[in-house]
Amino acid sequence: MRHAARTAAKPKLAPLYAVRRSRIHGSGVYATRRIRKGTRIVEYLGDRISHAQADARYEAKGQDDGHTFLFVVDGRTVIDAGVNGNDARFINHSCDPNCETVIEDRRVFIEALRTIQPGEELGYEYGLTWRAPTTRRNSRTTLAAAGLLPARTMLDAVPLDKKKAARKRR
Repeated sequence: MRHAARTAAKPKLAPLYAVRRSRIHGSGVYATRRIRKGTRIVEYLGDRISHAQADARYEAKGQDDGHTFLFVVDGRTVIDAGVNGNDARFINHSCDPNCETVIEDRRVFIEALRTIQPGEELGYEYGLTWRAPTTRRNSRTTLAAAGLLPARTMLDAVPLDKKKAARKRR
């Protein structure tokens, strides 16, 4: 008679994150347990396409459509997580991020910049650039209202000319 191996089964750990409604924008990714600094949380997956393909694919979408999940890997490759993507596409932008992206061998990973507590929304700096002409005040005020700037930067939303005038009065 054969005997089963007497090895203790390793306990299954709860997943690191879950996707749910976000205060920032649409869906967000939240820590379900503590994630230690330096932990590789998830790989950003999706259809790997050229820049020209990405441009053609989303040409008809409006500039203000917030549901394009493109990640530029390098000068040749873009990952479109809107096609065959995973939960990483729901990690929102943050000006005060707790995560960062790491590109290794043309693969994109999301890693913890600091220890993240359960219930905290994951976010990383998207490195956004603005195409539409905007004023510094309008951009910062809009981002702050959307929760994309930390509160301490709201002071910077005062137009530069008012700051100069205030300094002259002193």
